[in-house]
Amino acid sequence: MGRSQLEKQKTHEKIVEIASKRLREEGLEGIGVADLMKEAGLTVGGFYKHFASRDDLVAEAIQSAFDSWGRKLEAEGVNPAEMTAADVADRYVSAYHRDNPGEGCPFAALTSDISRSGEKARGIATDGLRRNFASLASKAAGADKRERRRKAIMAFAMMAGGVGLARISSDEELSAEILATVRDFVADIDK
Repeated sequence: MGRSQLEKQKTHEKIVEIASKRLREEGLEGIGVADLMKEAGLTVGGFYKHFASRDDLVAEAIQSAFDSWGRKLEAEGVNPAEMTAADVADRYVSAYHRDNPGEGCPFAALTSDISRSGEKARGIATDGLRRNFASLASKAAGADKRERRRKAIMAFAMMAGGVGLARISSDEELSAEILATVRDFVADIDK
């Protein structure tokens, strides 16, 4: 890859990374292309050298957000397959995740936004759901595959919803109670 292509790729990745964080912080409609490009140190005109449309950027940013969990675990030397349900719950249903939506799961931050987005973004989110359900099902106890999957879907819905509800609460004690309750419930799916 030539130098200019490598620079273009790095710039593209920088735009996607910034968009991924900002979208989780402010929602899909919360940041415009002009603001995003300014934050990246670029002009608005440069946007179309990297993306055919805003929808394409949103889709890439959402994919990047889903991939960030695995990258973070990998950087810490953690193998997700070796994590227990309690390990997942401790990381996901936490005060850190609640307080840092730009670094967290897009489901906890953007569920309603993604449901109203384009087919490409919804397809990426659907794939993310499938991966999360499969991962949690592999950690769940149950007599058969269907029971483990049912537990996984309930647990993931509780985690994403629980973090979202904890973010809503202006009462720190209630917020902490929501997190602890959901975390304890999910930690027990492997029993």
